[in-house]
Formats: sequence, C-alpha cells, structure tokens
Amino acid sequence: MTQSSDSQLIATNSLEALILEPLPPDTRVRLLRFPLGIQDSVLLPLEQIAEILQINVTEILPIPEIPDCILGICNWRGEMLWLLDFNNFVGYPSLLQLQPTSTAIAIIVVQINHQSIGLAVQQVNDIELHDLQQLQAVPFGLFPPDLLPLIQGILPGCSDAVLDLQAIIHCPLWKKHQERET
Repeated sequence: MTQSSDSQLIATNSLEALILEPLPPDTRVRLLRFPLGIQDSVLLPLEQIAEILQINVTEILPIPEIPDCILGICNWRGEMLWLLDFNNFVGYPSLLQLQPTSTAIAIIVVQINHQSIGLAVQQVNDIELHDLQQLQAVPFGLFPPDLLPLIQGILPGCSDAVLDLQAIIHCPLWKKHQERET
C-alpha cells in the first residue's frame, strides 16, 4: 500500500509542478518590413494592410499636374487606387530611379479611415513580431526630415522605424491632394 500512496504522491507533485502561472499577454504586434532607399528599412503594422500586390507599370495611369511622389492611379477591386511612390514621398530617391528597368512595382494597399492608398515600394521583406510599447524616440539625423513626422518611434537596440499611417493621411501633401480631388 505504501508503494501506491507514494506513487500517488509523486504523481500529485508532478501535476502541481506542471500547473504554471498563466503567461502574461503577448503585447507584440505583427509588422511588415520593407526597404527605403538603398540601406534603410521601415516597419508597418500588418493590421492596417489590406493587400500586397504587384502591379505592372503599364497598368498605372499617370495624372498630370500632381507631385512626383504620386505615381498615378490604378484599378484595385473595381475602385480607383492612388499610388504613392513612398520612397520619393519621404525624401529618398524615387522608385523609378532605383529600379529604372523594372516592369512591376510592389504595392502595399493600406486602409485608414475608410480610405485606401497604394504605397509603391521596392519590395516587401518579412513579417516580424515586435512590442510597440518599447518604441523609443527617433534620434536627430537618422532619417530624412520628410520621414520623421511619419514615424511612431524606433525599436530599441537598432534603427528600425515603425511608421504611423495616420500621419500619412494627415500629411499636408496628402491633404492638399484630397482637397483637389473634391
């Protein structure tokens, strides 16, 4: 009998050892990394991305008398999608300068406040998990001045910037474009 009670005691102690405190909630957010310019890359919250697609350059309808950072429009799901050369928009060389012979452009379709915008980028890289509660202020001179108002912060220990899409919608250039559209 002692052997079975010893076995029960060991089994009970084993079960108690397996009962752990609940894990703290995971505060990490999925972010999409894409390059800017030649050396830099930035991160964009995945929850604000509606779709990632490749568009042939011939499918882009250029619009006269608009800033160079707006490539034009294309058809997306039966709607007109404005395409923003994100490199040019934030002070880096234009996509057309970086990839002059390219026939296709990567487009990150983002949706903010029921508005869709196509961010034309060189390519998309990886999806990563990061804790946005750990973001730090951007040191002066790390990025072009046009990009600074669009950054939520940088990840600790590196210079990876996390973008704030709300800031893009509220950017003076984009607001001016919206006013011309109405």
